[in-house]
Amino acid sequence: MKPINDLKRDLELLYEIGSLRFIQRTWVQFLNPHVQNLAEHHLRVTWIALVLAKREGVKNIEKIMKMALIHDIPESRTGDLNYLQRQYTKRNQKMGISDMLADTALNDLVALWEEYENQKSSEAKIVKDADILDVDFEIQEQKVQGHTVGNDWKGHRRYVAKNVLYTNTAKKLWQKMQKSNPHNWHLKGRNRFNSGDWKK
Repeated sequence: MKPINDLKRDLELLYEIGSLRFIQRTWVQFLNPHVQNLAEHHLRVTWIALVLAKREGVKNIEKIMKMALIHDIPESRTGDLNYLQRQYTKRNQKMGISDMLADTALNDLVALWEEYENQKSSEAKIVKDADILDVDFEIQEQKVQGHTVGNDWKGHRRYVAKNVLYTNTAKKLWQKMQKSNPHNWHLKGRNRFNSGDWKK
């Protein structure tokens, strides 16, 4: 590994990572302006991956977290493309992540990103499942806001769940998600109505 001379490139990288919050996911074209940005996507993918890893018995949690945090960062340079745009555009994500991490203390993460892209390891499969499931979480959240395009995608998402997801936990989570209410965490959790000063 090449010695790290100063913090200049690390500083630049950290500013670029901060810019992920300004990159809107392009399926805003089909849903509405309130879809998650790229930074928000990375955060939830990391949490989904942690749940999947624990339930699948995968021990290397540090690797899972690192992989989830870097899985889509090349989109800082290549842009995020939705399922329509991918038919017309080619991206060089390898160049994007290599340039982003060049001469930084985290340059070794390029190899981890390549492992994710190749989908050979159990960690890579878990992070890919988390990436896919995040789409379905977003669709469920959009539904309760009255947006119906998710209904038109039911067949597509069912196909993805059956044929693209790798882990049994991800497949079960997808099934449960279809009948879930994104608001149950606060409606059925401890709140003023069932536990606090408004309880009858």
